[in-house]
Amino acid sequence: MTFDFERKQRIAIIGGGPGGYEAALAGAQLGADVTLVESTGVGGSAVLTDVVPSKTLIATADAARAIDDAGDLGVQFYARGESGAPLKPEVAINLLAINKRILALAGQQSEDLRARLIEEGVRIISGHGRLAGEDAVVVSTGPGGTDFDRIEADTIIVSVGASPRELPAARPDGERVLTWKQMYNMPSVPEHLIVVGSGVTGAEFASAYMNLGSKVTLVSSREQVLPGEDADAAAVLEKVFTRGGMTLLAKSRAERVENTGDGVVVTLSDGSRVEGSHCLMAVGSVPNTAGLGLEDAGVQMSESGHVLVNRVGRTSVSHIYAVGDCTSLVPLASVSSMLGRTAVFHAMGDAVIPFSEHKIAANIFTSPEIATVGWTQHADAVVHKLPLAENARAKMMGVKDGFVKLFARAGSGTVIGGVVVAPKASELIFPIAIAVDRRLTVDQVARVFTAYPSLAGSITDAARAMHGVNLRGF
Repeated sequence: MTFDFERKQRIAIIGGGPGGYEAALAGAQLGADVTLVESTGVGGSAVLTDVVPSKTLIATADAARAIDDAGDLGVQFYARGESGAPLKPEVAINLLAINKRILALAGQQSEDLRARLIEEGVRIISGHGRLAGEDAVVVSTGPGGTDFDRIEADTIIVSVGASPRELPAARPDGERVLTWKQMYNMPSVPEHLIVVGSGVTGAEFASAYMNLGSKVTLVSSREQVLPGEDADAAAVLEKVFTRGGMTLLAKSRAERVENTGDGVVVTLSDGSRVEGSHCLMAVGSVPNTAGLGLEDAGVQMSESGHVLVNRVGRTSVSHIYAVGDCTSLVPLASVSSMLGRTAVFHAMGDAVIPFSEHKIAANIFTSPEIATVGWTQHADAVVHKLPLAENARAKMMGVKDGFVKLFARAGSGTVIGGVVVAPKASELIFPIAIAVDRRLTVDQVARVFTAYPSLAGSITDAARAMHGVNLRGF
């Protein structure tokens, strides 16, 4: 018997979203023979219909809002009338042009990712992938379509993502009743957008369209917007929403949504009705795992159809891994990317650091943004919250809402978590994430120089205010 010690490890990846892309890149860089099967385009729904498009829309809405708020800073816009008197112009939102730019940008991002993979030597197959037992992936023209390729693999990584959840009595039609994937087909800003669901997706779109000029009604089945998030952060967001004219319907469950032809009617569980021009259904997602052959390969699944994985993305079958929104882990693009690399490193015997949920830095792209990391609810924690309105840079920018909140372990002063509510909180959370990951104390954070004036200065100010927590008798 002879052994082929020269053969490269063969990795087959189903799905080219953030996790699949990073897994392919990591495998190629480590010298593996990598094949990526993708049905919609490299980047998956995260790039083409979800994360990149929605955050581009939000950036545009923020720009529109900045124009409206410029008057508070003394910046005024006028045009000369026929009589020479100044006329204050109105801000016009061309949603058709906005959506055209959004989709073009998403498509370009997908092409850039594809070019990078090809440059690294990854083989990309356009088609629908499914498992054929434990050691191969079959590619077809679509679900139930014609098979045209078969890939033998030593390691298989499933990264098929998730799709918007649909309610039987509120089926999206792509015209008036919409999922977040269908929001980029509207030719104009909706007169009255009803958003069903106050989680991250619902809150982000509600915030964006409010700032684009829509009348917005947010239907929440829970007591607060963003249930499960920091209560102080949710309170700030509710205050901003209400001030902006949004109608918040708490403890209200949508039972039925009907397209009336020239609008929509949302019927709530108490029998009341809300009328609007369009309705966005943001009621969660379902994993795209049906028909992939996972159960036949012996992969354990949850009742909801999510793939059960451990902290390196490994399934119940040792050489099959799964990453991203199709798994039982936190559905974030950043988590998917990190786990995609980790899974490949583990499969190829490289050093890995198992996934740790409490080290995740997450951001909600409302206006203001809400960013969190680490333990934000802990019995053995000292908490300090510093309002952003006290920050000199915030005052210069006209920022009135938001705060920085640090959580430190009593007895040691180690930073274990943080919450930031601010413009660009997604950037400001990074130094707190480093502190959590590296187990820095509040005193160590306080000794780091920050530019003055800067929003980041609120982080060191909060840390300085916590000096001595290791000596307190909590």
